[in-house]
Amino acid sequence: MPNWLKNAIFYEIYPQSFYDSNGDGIGDIRGIIQKLDYVKELGCNAVWLNPVYDSPFMDGGYDVRCYKKVAPRYGTNDDLAELFKEAHKKGIRVILDLVPGHTSDKCDWFVQSSKHEKNEFSNRYIWTDSVWEAPPQYRLMCGISERDGNYLVNYFSSQPALNYGFAKITHPKWQLPTDHPDCLKTVEALKDIMRFWLDMGCDGFRVDMADSLVKNDDDKRPTARIWRGITDMLKREYPEAVMVSEWCNPERAINDAGFNCDFYLDHRGNGYSTMFRYTNYETGEDESYYCKDGRGDITVFTEEYTRALEKTAGNGYISFITGNHDVPRMTRTLDDRAIRLAYATILTMPGVPFIYYGDEIGMRYIEGLPSKEGGYSRTGSRTPMQWNSGKNLGFSTADSDKLYLPVDTSADAPTVENQTGKPDSIFETVKSLIRLRRENPDLQPDAGFEVIYAEKGKYPFVYRRGSLVIAVNPKGKAVSVEIECVGEKIFEIGTASLSRGRLVLDSQSMAIFKS
Repeated sequence: MPNWLKNAIFYEIYPQSFYDSNGDGIGDIRGIIQKLDYVKELGCNAVWLNPVYDSPFMDGGYDVRCYKKVAPRYGTNDDLAELFKEAHKKGIRVILDLVPGHTSDKCDWFVQSSKHEKNEFSNRYIWTDSVWEAPPQYRLMCGISERDGNYLVNYFSSQPALNYGFAKITHPKWQLPTDHPDCLKTVEALKDIMRFWLDMGCDGFRVDMADSLVKNDDDKRPTARIWRGITDMLKREYPEAVMVSEWCNPERAINDAGFNCDFYLDHRGNGYSTMFRYTNYETGEDESYYCKDGRGDITVFTEEYTRALEKTAGNGYISFITGNHDVPRMTRTLDDRAIRLAYATILTMPGVPFIYYGDEIGMRYIEGLPSKEGGYSRTGSRTPMQWNSGKNLGFSTADSDKLYLPVDTSADAPTVENQTGKPDSIFETVKSLIRLRRENPDLQPDAGFEVIYAEKGKYPFVYRRGSLVIAVNPKGKAVSVEIECVGEKIFEIGTASLSRGRLVLDSQSMAIFKS
């Protein structure tokens, strides 16, 4: 385990929306360099950059045209090398977004693979043996190349799937086993890309759709074996490089594949979603535990999470995220007080936390925006960072019609400027919680975790981290519970009291006690 990860708090930056340094309306690498002091002052000591590679941007950069070239709109490879260097001077690590499952259909690998003549890239992607062969269980693009065959895509039509083989072969003419030499060449090409950026100063990777490599892979063990080979290589050659998976299966990602962290993602009905983003589709009501209406069930989370935590103990970390570029911001359904409570939980749990840019000031999910670069419903979570009351809320000096996406035009749009110094703001709450986490070893990733009180359909949620007891009541009315805890209150949102074994929490309140 890389030592620096044990004290890491990550800040996710969507580069096109963070800060525009040259007035062209789109964020860039030099803009990120200029804002590194902000990241440090917030308390974060690591950055995850969404893809900055050359791309036609049909999916926000997750359709890579060239893995070893920075997209010109962001700058140059030299700019990215400078970002690594300047971040390291400030004690900030930088990991890149790795997209291993597919490329753009404009990638030269795919251009070569699409040709009629056999070449070294013919099996770099997955093609059926004939244009008339299009099994319905696969997402295939048909009849658009000179090659006699149809190619499999991972998501959008512009994202052809790279060929790592099939776990279960049902069409032997065109499906290859994972140990086929051409599939192994795909793995080696991925390693080559990783070495390229690590040698430049990158500190590791967050891996997009990490479980998507091998096809017909129901239990994901063959995919995990490929990753284990890669993570073992990193341990030998780059022992301080970190690997973070977008998988949401900690046992498979951490124990089997060797990732250092696995995201606890917002999957419909899982423990994370029932905490912060759970809308009943039949009634339209918010039933997340942190909604003040009090209709949530904390046990869906505690039972799932504690099992996963026990199974992965000592091997890696389950990472909580405030949000990311793929999901609506919490502000879509939760009020400011609920969000402060949610972040208090995220930043006091085990593992390595991730803060999505703008979440620390309560940026809103902007409804009704037309899709931008494949964003669709995700576009509302990708709008420009809101720095101050100046032009375009400080994001860019460009005219508003030149911006990558429009800024929040609400009169009360939150900004770093208008939240700074206000004790009850989301921003100051996040800064205080990060500081508290850093000052208390019991809040570090490896410190213990124990559920003290979590009952089905009831409030509050109380848990122990070493000598600390954290109690949170997201419900819109006061609650109380008997617990065996005597200690000093060191942090509070709202009002909480503990006397003679009875804990009382006012509506939408939380507290941390130190025994």
